[in-house]
Parts: sequence; structure tokens; C-alpha cells
Amino acid sequence: MQWEFTPEDVVKARAEYGLQDFRRDLGEELRSNLGPMDEAQQTRSFNLVYDMCYALATDKKFDDFLSGYAFDPPTCQLLTELKPYMADNVTMLGAILQRQIMDRVEASMPLANAIEEVAQWHAALVSGKQTDMAS
Repeated sequence: MQWEFTPEDVVKARAEYGLQDFRRDLGEELRSNLGPMDEAQQTRSFNLVYDMCYALATDKKFDDFLSGYAFDPPTCQLLTELKPYMADNVTMLGAILQRQIMDRVEASMPLANAIEEVAQWHAALVSGKQTDMAS
């Protein structure tokens, strides 16, 4: 994806771009680049690519992430081929998460607690249990 701002702008709160914005834009990017698919295929592809971006943005090793799909060689191949094209998305997602952590630290929350709370917030948001951007 291309933005009119940088990940640094997001981290420093000079640009308002949140997780829902990112997920919307990633979905649009995948729909335009992966060609025609039915809704179930679109959802599966989005979840797969988003999960990869999240894993990499949170410093999980790619091989560790990929091992979860070892039973499905075509999926492993797809993820391996897509990984270099997702580098900017990974960086932006990392910036969004970092901003969320910083917001909590700036509100006097200890760093370890802020990291844990953002992880819980993220899980709730992507599962549909939470719809707003702040906790």
C-alpha cells in the first residue's frame, strides 16, 4: 500500500491512521491484486496475509509463523512469495501498534502492561469483539 504519510508520522501522532484503516486498506489491496475470488476465498486470503503482517510486525520469526502452515505447502509458498511485497505493510502495522502502546505509556501505564493491553485490544478488535480504536 502507499500512504501520504510515513510510519514515523503514525508513531509520532502526526497522522491519524489506525488499525481499522489499515485492515480496510489491506483488504482493498488484496482484492485488487489477487484477482477474482469468492467471498470465502477473499476472507481466507485476507486473514492469512494479515496474520503474517501482524506476526512480522510483532517480531515473530517468519519461519516460526510459517511452521503453522507446514501441513499446507501451497499456503507456505504463497506466503513466502508475498512476504517481500508486504514489507511496507508490516512496517506500518508495527507503527500503528507502537502508537497504541505509546498512548498507554504516556498515560502512565507501565510498558509491560501497555504491551499486554495492546495485544488484548488487538485480539478483541480483529475478532470483532471490539469496534473502536482505543481501549
